[in-house]
Amino acid sequence: MSFGQGGPSWGGPEGQRPDPYASQQPDPYTSRTSDADTPDWAALADASASRARRRRWMYIGGGVLATAVVGAIVATAVVSAGSGSTDDSNSASSLPSPETLPTESDGPGPSFSSQAPPPPPNPKDFISSAKKDKAPLGADTLFPGEKLTMADNRVYAQGATNRTTSCPAATQGALGPVLANNGCDQVIRATYSRDGVAVTVGVAVFDTEAQAQKAKQQASGGLASLPGSGVPTFCRGGSVCRKTTNAYGRYAYFTVGGFTSGKNVTRSDKGVFTAGDDIAEFTFRQIHKRGRAQASAAATAPAGQ
Repeated sequence: MSFGQGGPSWGGPEGQRPDPYASQQPDPYTSRTSDADTPDWAALADASASRARRRRWMYIGGGVLATAVVGAIVATAVVSAGSGSTDDSNSASSLPSPETLPTESDGPGPSFSSQAPPPPPNPKDFISSAKKDKAPLGADTLFPGEKLTMADNRVYAQGATNRTTSCPAATQGALGPVLANNGCDQVIRATYSRDGVAVTVGVAVFDTEAQAQKAKQQASGGLASLPGSGVPTFCRGGSVCRKTTNAYGRYAYFTVGGFTSGKNVTRSDKGVFTAGDDIAEFTFRQIHKRGRAQASAAATAPAGQ
């Protein structure tokens, strides 16, 4: 076989016609100008580029076709959904009409009084005047129990108690006339003792707070100690004792404290001072408790009572 410039020729029996299906194009794997066996690289490149272009256009065409098919399917689904038997007018008619919807005015609502409630009563108001201080009053209400426990577990035993309407009889020195001149109604006394120290407290009762305050300011002399119920006589016969004076509401209260042995009290005797302060504080609390109890009762009482 030989290859010439005019294209391929086929050997064989003489007069045989060439194969009609054979390509008439130059063989891309051989050079057009040379009989050598070297491939034609330019022709190969052109053929490869042509095949790549055909494949690219096929991919593009396929993608466009697929997109068109999907779009048609979606459009069909939308049309089908819109052509269902659901009637918008029926859906709207199933909702309650505006007249049947609940409104804010339906049903009872909370009501608020436009008038502010009165402030709670002040406990001190009830113990500042005999007109309002109506709770029972006596030694058993002011000084209940058989012992008194204060801070740090200081326990005091209760001794004798006493109530008298003769105010000077419960005093020593000038205190009697002071109480009487300011309208003292009664004096209630109680004695407490601990570790050889005894204290008597006396509460002088007046009609008004002003009278009690005036008696406090004018106080002189002192309260008479109250022995008994296991407590011997103390703070009598000129022995030095510690005394206090105070007032709260319509009550003036006094203390006298010292040693049951009769020894004089000095400033270094802290036990006597502590005992006197404890008993005075307890008395103040009891008076305030009276006011608090009556104020609470007034706050919860029905109107008009």
